[in-house]
Amino acid sequence: MNDPKISIITPSYNQGEYLEDTINSVLGQSYPNLEYMIFDGGSEDESVNVIKKYQDKITYWESKKDKGQSHAINKGFSQCTGEILMWLNSDDILLPNILHFIAQQYLKKGDGIFFGNCIQFKELMPHGIVAHGSNVIAKEKNIPLELADTIIQPSSFWSKKVWNENKDLNENFHYGFDWEWFLRAKKNGIPFYSFNKPISLYRIHDNHKTGVGGKERQQELLEIYLLYSPFYAKLYKLMMKEDFTFSFFEKILFRLYQLYSKSELSKTHFLKIIRKKEYEPYSVREINIIRSML
Repeated sequence: MNDPKISIITPSYNQGEYLEDTINSVLGQSYPNLEYMIFDGGSEDESVNVIKKYQDKITYWESKKDKGQSHAINKGFSQCTGEILMWLNSDDILLPNILHFIAQQYLKKGDGIFFGNCIQFKELMPHGIVAHGSNVIAKEKNIPLELADTIIQPSSFWSKKVWNENKDLNENFHYGFDWEWFLRAKKNGIPFYSFNKPISLYRIHDNHKTGVGGKERQQELLEIYLLYSPFYAKLYKLMMKEDFTFSFFEKILFRLYQLYSKSELSKTHFLKIIRKKEYEPYSVREINIIRSML
C-alpha cells in the first residue's frame, strides 16, 4: 500500500531558538512521502541560518515579510500537494513515528480531521522541565467545542479535501484562528476523529503568543464566541470583566456562607449567588471552563 503524501507547513518569525527542534522532529519521522515547507516572516535572528542547515531536505522555504501567521499558513497550503495536511509552529515538536500513524488512520477512515493528545512542557532555567499531558477524548465527550478550544492544534491533521471544503484560515484572526477553523469545520459537518495517543510536544515559553496576547487576544476570542455561540459569548464577556476579587462585605458573606454550609465553597459558586442575575444561566463548570479561556 502506497504511503499518502503528507504536507507540513511551519510558519515562523524570530523563533530561531526553537526552530531546529521543530525541523528535526519533522525530518526525523523518516516518512517516505513528505512535503515540508517553511514560511519565515523575515526573521532577524538566527532562523535563516538554521533553515539553510537543512535546506537540502526541505521541499521549499522562504524568508520574507508576510501579513501574519495565518497568512503564512494559507500561503503554504495553497502550494501543498499532499493528501494529508498540518501546520507545525516553530516552537512545537512532533513525537516520533506520528506521520506513519496518521497515514494509517487516514487510509482506514478517509477524509476528516484527526487529532490526538499533547504533552505541554516548559523548560526551567538553568536546568529542568515541567510538563503535563492532555486528554482530548474526555474533553471532546464532555466539553462542546463551542464552549472551549479543546483541540490542541499541533496534535491535529486533516485531509486536503477537508481543507478545500472548509476554506482558508481567517486572516483577520491572529490568536484563535485555529479554533475558528475547527468550529467552522464542525458547523460544516466535517467528521472529527480523536485518538488517545500523544501526537506532539507543545512548548510554553515567555514569548508564547497565547500567553502575551492580553486584551487583544481576549477581544478576538470574544468575536469567535459571537460567531459560533452567542450564549457563551455573554459569559466570556462577563469573565473578561470579572477579577474574582470581592468587596469587604462580600468577603464576610463568603466566609459566613462557608461556615454555615460547612463546606469549602468555591469563589465560582459564590459568584453565582451574589451575581445571580448575570450568572444564573450558566453552570459552575461552564464558568470555570470559560475562565480558563481568558
